[in-house]
Amino acid sequence: MQKVVVTGAAGFIGSNLVDDLLRRGLDVLGLDDFSSGHIKFIELAKKHPNFNIISCDLLDQKAVVEYLDGSDFVFHLAANADVRFGTEHPSKDLEQNTIVTFNILEGMRENAVQNIVFASTGAVYGESQIIPTPENAPMPIQTSLYGASKLACESMIEAYCEGFDFKSWIFRFVSILGQRYTHGHVYDFCKQLKEDPSCLHVLGNGLQKKSYLHVDDCIDAIWVGVTNANDKVNILNLGANDYCQVNDSIQWIIEKLGLSPKVTYGGGERGWVGDNPFIFLETNKIRSFGWKPQHTIREGVESTVDFLLENDWVFNFRK
Repeated sequence: MQKVVVTGAAGFIGSNLVDDLLRRGLDVLGLDDFSSGHIKFIELAKKHPNFNIISCDLLDQKAVVEYLDGSDFVFHLAANADVRFGTEHPSKDLEQNTIVTFNILEGMRENAVQNIVFASTGAVYGESQIIPTPENAPMPIQTSLYGASKLACESMIEAYCEGFDFKSWIFRFVSILGQRYTHGHVYDFCKQLKEDPSCLHVLGNGLQKKSYLHVDDCIDAIWVGVTNANDKVNILNLGANDYCQVNDSIQWIIEKLGLSPKVTYGGGERGWVGDNPFIFLETNKIRSFGWKPQHTIREGVESTVDFLLENDWVFNFRK
């Protein structure tokens, strides 16, 4: 692995991955349409002689073929991650997740690039009856358009591995926290409290149980998985070894901000259509390679609050 392509390179996880790959001495080409990524996240990377960034639309299949020419490895992180509002624009998950992934696979095939890392999601498990949920859990009925689109991506990647002798590493993430975080519950709560420190409205009943992972631990796990898992198709859950309630996270956030808002609830065990009331992934496979997270969930939440306080421009960037 010498020349790699990172899609979604200016995004939250993608930009952190770019920094890590450059530290490892790789030549990195970043691709991003800057719909959710931001140029500020790759300011340091842009100063590196081994990095180049292209602003592009990955729905343009002919262009994708050109972008992948000469690369050895693709880290495909570009996606629409707007899970909560998926039902308001159903085609977005299909286009930005599934069709874009098809374009990437075709670009790889035409350029004889045979290695792909794919950022999938624990949402593909729907509302699993097995907790913690292992990689070989039965797939239940899909509950979100996001999860359904990602599962379709996984299936296509697996088929290309069989049909064209690709090798893949599919990482199913829990929600990721940390520096450059721009969407999710910590963002939403901090934005609410920035606008009105006296009250906080929570979707659902606050009893939803979720696992999270710090972005630094996520990036470390990706590298450990790529360098140790050697099957044709490698599916790996990534997450912390515990979980918290949304109410726990609320308490950590308001303590960090030094506030005492009145907290109100929308009610119900789901905050929105497709919200899973209990997400906790089994991570024995990635741990068997010697990986373990270095940050607790609470540390992940608090470091995310620190980032948002120091970079409040993101509240205007994300509408």
